[in-house]
Amino acid sequence: MGQFTKTCTLAILVLGAATSPATAQMNNIKTVFLVLMETRNWAQIKDSPSAPYKNNSLLPMASRAEQYYNPPGNHPSLPNYLWLESGTNFGIRNDSDPKTNHQATTAHFVTQLKDAGVSWKTYQEDISGDTCPLSSVSQYAPKHNPFIYFDDVTDTNSASSGSCIAHVRPYAEFATDLQNNTVTQFVFITPNQCNDIHNSCSPLKDSIRQGDTWLSNEIPKILNSAAYQKGGAIFITWDEGEGGDGPIGLIVISPFGKGGGYSNTTRYTHSSTLRTLEETFGVPLLRDADNQTDLSDLFKQCC
Repeated sequence: MGQFTKTCTLAILVLGAATSPATAQMNNIKTVFLVLMETRNWAQIKDSPSAPYKNNSLLPMASRAEQYYNPPGNHPSLPNYLWLESGTNFGIRNDSDPKTNHQATTAHFVTQLKDAGVSWKTYQEDISGDTCPLSSVSQYAPKHNPFIYFDDVTDTNSASSGSCIAHVRPYAEFATDLQNNTVTQFVFITPNQCNDIHNSCSPLKDSIRQGDTWLSNEIPKILNSAAYQKGGAIFITWDEGEGGDGPIGLIVISPFGKGGGYSNTTRYTHSSTLRTLEETFGVPLLRDADNQTDLSDLFKQCC
């Protein structure tokens, strides 16, 4: 048995008998970047002339899912952001602020990370970073920031919460953190409502192109960073389908991904992404994440 085979076999044994070779590759990931875009079906993005960067640059290097959906009937935005963080929507079917929709449970992903000693931050466009951003400002919307809906993150809706302010940062800080190689192990990125294709804004007045242009400016910064090149993975997805549950887009870019334009037709939901993140960082599966298929097929086989 060669040295490579020994090493790879050992990795699988350490991760447990149920761990697939692809899942073993996922467990080599050191830094995850999760980017959330807004309310479009994959058919509106794939091959769209308004999305040249995604179609001509990202997809040829990436792996993607052709049958990725928001959980059945889970609308509007906020329930899907909460689902990605916790595996449920807590019965919420609206986009109201944390004042109305805050949750006391500590059973959600970033608290799992904290308890496991894994660092995390979310970078949100248009916030100041001086307070916990519990209400809308400019093109920032709380409904696109799931973490502030949990009392243990915000000290129960406190605008001066030190925990919230430390973890919920302005997107303007992200480039510096990348350059200084000080990004956390889990990074959640929310563009503002112009750049996440939610709204049609000046100067382009084409929401899909606006988001595509934003990605074309921002994704290369991640790709060129040490955090990505030394074990990173970028997940780009959309919060929900438009007029239904999708399919919506799910794009994975990673040195550990199959890449090269690989795609599959496995049915996934946001629970699949949550399960994948939990498996990557070695924390327990929450709620519906325990019921769904992970995204391991989008990653290379180990041996």
